[in-house]
Amino acid sequence: QVQLVESGGALVQAGGSLRLSCAAARSIRSFYAMGWYRQAPGKQRELVASSTSGGSTTYANFVEGRFTIARDNAQNTVYLQMNNLKPEDTAVYYCTAAMITATYWGQGTQVTVSS
Repeated sequence: QVQLVESGGALVQAGGSLRLSCAAARSIRSFYAMGWYRQAPGKQRELVASSTSGGSTTYANFVEGRFTIARDNAQNTVYLQMNNLKPEDTAVYYCTAAMITATYWGQGTQVTVSS
């Protein structure tokens, strides 16, 4: 089992920014991909952004250039910088880390954007 601990969720006004952090209990170099998903009430969990160990990144269409995912191998941490937040970004954000044999999830951090 791999422990992933998210932090950084908060209540913020529309147009504001947040940086989410996901700290892994082991070297993140061992994961071929790490990413962020979110789940709003009554909706399915959806991909927000992902980053591979090779440096490739993927973003959901709704990100529209507002979010940036970054990996810090020295700190074993993945970040999600979110700018120009909108009320529709309100959700629980989950960190995920993928290995060949398994995928791991954090417990989630709440992001609430007020209008």
